Amino acid sequence: MMRQYLNIKAQHPNILLFYRMGDFYELFYDDAKRAAELLDISLTARGKSGGEPIPMAGVPYHAVESYLARLVKMGESVAICEQVGDPATSKGPVERQVQRIVTPGTVTDEALLDERQDNVLAAVYSVKDQFGLAWLDITSGRFLVSEFSGTDMLTAELQRLNPAELLYPEGFDWLSKIDHIKGLRRRPEWEFDQQTAEQQLNNQFGTRELTGFGLTNITLAISAAGCILQYVKDTQRTALPHIRAITLEQQSTRVQLDAATRKNLELTRNLSGGTEHTLFAVLDNTATAMGSRLLQRFLHAPITDRNELNARQQAIGDFLNGDYPTLTGQLKQIGDIERIMARLALRSARPRDFARLRNALAS
Repeated sequence: MMRQYLNIKAQHPNILLFYRMGDFYELFYDDAKRAAELLDISLTARGKSGGEPIPMAGVPYHAVESYLARLVKMGESVAICEQVGDPATSKGPVERQVQRIVTPGTVTDEALLDERQDNVLAAVYSVKDQFGLAWLDITSGRFLVSEFSGTDMLTAELQRLNPAELLYPEGFDWLSKIDHIKGLRRRPEWEFDQQTAEQQLNNQFGTRELTGFGLTNITLAISAAGCILQYVKDTQRTALPHIRAITLEQQSTRVQLDAATRKNLELTRNLSGGTEHTLFAVLDNTATAMGSRLLQRFLHAPITDRNELNARQQAIGDFLNGDYPTLTGQLKQIGDIERIMARLALRSARPRDFARLRNALAS
């Protein structure tokens, strides 16, 4: 059994491995020690290796989601290894396989998410002080890129996006600018190869080139986007049909806020790190979690285009002059369709998702 465990663990050396044994997920060796420390669970032993007891810790399978939620919030990733063989017919250890990998930036289960906040997976690539940044919210399929100069802008953008997980290449020169982020993941340099990235993105979108998305002369951002797509495919192990486009975010289309200004304005976080008495807390009277997430994006990226500003004002006026109370009541009944549709696309939807979608369509 331990030989099987070690073989599977060797395929996932840098993340925790939850190894299903009966009614528990067990962890061994360094994983057990780390899990015991992070989750405040008992550290025991099972058998011996080289004359020394093998550290072991475990969590009940029926309560695994609560433990995963705690680990994800700490920036940890977990490989879930399930029994796929039949114990009655197996000769030797029951066959096991990793069925899913839960990471802070790719999680889609509603129990592991804050419904009113985007869950962002980001990647950064650089040449000297030129940066390419890509970010994806897998729970909506929203995929964006940008390029800019200088570490001050990098700090500001990461504070704005607040990624749950950040991918960066080996040999990244600016590690001191990102080492405060919990979900840091170092990736091999080849995952940022530009040609491979372009091929992966075109394959994903069913296109021959990326110019239709406005992605010209932004090689660093394309490299970062390619790394994200590779990472998501590795962790989700399924098609990604809801990721159908990528958007270039132009720095000139919004007000630039540096990290200090954004922090002192207390847009979504107060100076103590909480959410009380922030601008978002005052304004958030949205009827849905989708609206709440959109409002946060609006606050963090104030637009400068007058036509778009006028369009938003007009839309607000039309709602207020129409049957606003009825519409608000209807919106409250539809649930979080955006994330439900993402789970359907990723084949991770549960019966309650189908029930909520049915109710939303009937509203």
